Amino acid sequence: MTDVPRRGRASLAFGFFAQGVTFALLVTRIPAIQDRYGVSDALLPAFLAAVPVLAGAGSVVTEQLVKRVRPSRVLRWSQPVVLLALLGVGAGDRTAGLAATLAAFGLAVGALDASMNMLGVSLQRTYGRSIMLGFHAAYSLGGILGASLAWAGAHWDLTLFACYAPAALVLLPAALLAGRWYVDGDATATGPGQGEEERPVVFRVLLPLCLVMTFAYIGDSTVSNWSAKYLQDVLGSSEQTATVPYNVYMVTTLLGRSLGDFGVRRFGAVAVVRLGAVVAAAGFAVVAAAPGAAAGMLGFTLLGLGLCVLVPQTFAAAGRLFPRASDAAVARLNVFNYVGFLVGSPLVGALGDAWSYRGAMLVPMALVLLTLVYARSFAPRADRYGGGHERPRTADVGRGSNGL
Repeated sequence: MTDVPRRGRASLAFGFFAQGVTFALLVTRIPAIQDRYGVSDALLPAFLAAVPVLAGAGSVVTEQLVKRVRPSRVLRWSQPVVLLALLGVGAGDRTAGLAATLAAFGLAVGALDASMNMLGVSLQRTYGRSIMLGFHAAYSLGGILGASLAWAGAHWDLTLFACYAPAALVLLPAALLAGRWYVDGDATATGPGQGEEERPVVFRVLLPLCLVMTFAYIGDSTVSNWSAKYLQDVLGSSEQTATVPYNVYMVTTLLGRSLGDFGVRRFGAVAVVRLGAVVAAAGFAVVAAAPGAAAGMLGFTLLGLGLCVLVPQTFAAAGRLFPRASDAAVARLNVFNYVGFLVGSPLVGALGDAWSYRGAMLVPMALVLLTLVYARSFAPRADRYGGGHERPRTADVGRGSNGL
């Protein structure tokens, strides 16, 4: 293995990390953003829904864009746009400006998520072994840091700009520097007209993975949006204790992803995905039946350990299923990230109001269990890596991003 893929792997891991920091800084300060811009409670859901909708559009555009421009270049320029948009959110004070900044953020995030997972899939192919979970572990680490910075900003009553500016000023030049070493693999390219011929087949075969991606993000958005309210209103915890479950979830997500690649190499992707689905479903069951806050936090701990493997392995499976059209597969699959995010929180909220929040937790539990039905879609083909039978490592990484 030459230094080229190693540098590509390290720089891409930093890209995931930076995105984790940025996204956490934005979503954890939504109440402060609402106060700064005077966004009403009635208007806030429209703003929040617009970001994933535009991100989905950005992912669709990226699928077309990478037919002409390598994914490394898309990533190299979308990440600075995301960081500048975050800075813009902190600097503005008018609702129209917020709408424009969030629109830029959403479109750029869609391109960023799609392109960095494209590079992750192609690098995993280059390595000939599971490394995708490690990239998403870097994202989780960034999310923990970003949430901690946001907590510090709220604790010290800093303005949004004072909270966002230091992160942007550090991450922006670092991201531009890391972008010099992004690596595109030859296997991500398609021949003339080939993508068009495979398109109908791609979606039909990709559909099980799209459903798994949706189920995973319904589960994830349930934790991020409802864990604090559930612990406080249903399980009777204090307001301070109610902030703990999401932090526990993020830490266990980081732990599970840090160790997950070893599990895939040893037992195969199908076994890891099945175990993750069962553990996540058990987590929702514990949360639904929890008699108190301690048991509830145990459930959210299990959720982090279970859900953390599903998304990275879904992207990796798409790359294995369509090795000659992996960019298109990843871009299309990435759209269902935002579908799950859009569906999950309103679904649980509506069920909680109409029925009970304990009962509402059983719905994402059932959806996550459906992953078991589609687990065979994660199995490697005989001529591909994974499943405990990896092909030899190779240093053939195709053209690097500097060769554009």
